[in-house]
Amino acid sequence: MVQLYGKSLSRAELAALSGNVSHAAGVRLMQLYDGLERGIRMLEFRSGTGLRFTVLVDRAMDIADCDYRGQAIGWHSPAGFRHPALHEYEGEGGLGFMRSFSGLMITCGLDHILFMNDTETSSYVYGPRQKASHSLHGRVGTIPARLTGYGERWEGDRLILWAEGVVTQAAVFGEHLELHRRIEIDAGTNDIRLTDRVVNAGFYRTPHMLCYHINVGHPVLEEGARYLAPIRDVVNVAHADSYERQGVGYRTLPGPQMNFHEQVWQHEMAADDNGAVPVALVNDRLGLGFMVTTRKDQFPCQYEWQNLQAGQYALGIEPSTHHVLGNNAARERGEMIWLEHGDERCYDTVFSVLPDAQAIAAAEAGIRAIAIQPESDYPAASGNFRPIEGREA
Repeated sequence: MVQLYGKSLSRAELAALSGNVSHAAGVRLMQLYDGLERGIRMLEFRSGTGLRFTVLVDRAMDIADCDYRGQAIGWHSPAGFRHPALHEYEGEGGLGFMRSFSGLMITCGLDHILFMNDTETSSYVYGPRQKASHSLHGRVGTIPARLTGYGERWEGDRLILWAEGVVTQAAVFGEHLELHRRIEIDAGTNDIRLTDRVVNAGFYRTPHMLCYHINVGHPVLEEGARYLAPIRDVVNVAHADSYERQGVGYRTLPGPQMNFHEQVWQHEMAADDNGAVPVALVNDRLGLGFMVTTRKDQFPCQYEWQNLQAGQYALGIEPSTHHVLGNNAARERGEMIWLEHGDERCYDTVFSVLPDAQAIAAAEAGIRAIAIQPESDYPAASGNFRPIEGREA
């Protein structure tokens, strides 16, 4: 049954109310036509609860807009949703990413996720290419997808809104990785399900890394908003020399700041009995929050990113396959994921809107039942980067 307008409706009952189910919920393909965004294909999802979000087909099928009953959740940066044809991956010393950095979710990968560096490429067996030069957060987020399908599907009296596509990151004498992405939500709910499958379609042994840069903006983020997570250990503070001086800790957020330097933490998260790791940003004043639930066995690492600069105000929840130490460190520690031909890795993530104080309280209680996070806004980092098991050297 579909829960809409305070009623539980069957397929027949919903059909009787209108000539098309899209009056209540649906998926629509459209194209952006102005400015830096011109030419981008976009899917708009409406779940019927007041939740609306958009998927940029031409930017790795990442989620751009997200709002609930007119209140924005996803971050809109001044860079906008730049068309990938305008993107310069290796521009500005590898920081060209910053000119395409906007939206609720940006995918980082598929063979590199963190800061700029060079890695050896002997596995690609091509003499002139002795190294790969990686820019910030990798290539995949600005590669257009091949849209393989979208729409509304009934399973009995359950209505599922869905979209699927394939993003190919490939080069001659280089990697040939495919991201098979499915996004779906049940009509009448506030839970977006993201299912990713990364496949080595090539015949070279290829490294693989993945991170989601999930960015929550105003009004969920405002002075007094709280970061909730089952933190077992604060592993690393990337800017420990400045975060107390800036007066901003990891847990309680201030309003927009002037001349703010980004702050990044890596937290060691505990998981529930099913291996799930829920992390949320909540606004008690509004009675509105946003929660990201991942699997510990798929994303063993988690970062928290703060960009509280006025005009760029955002909080990032970042599940990752690797420590913040980076690409070369992952190789040295024997923690890189290596994919042979046909090998694949799967990732299952849920984005949930917490629509009221009751939902926030339930989410917080669930997180605290897993682990109680540090009470201090300025916990000392342990520096204990635990070995990631099950990886080949």
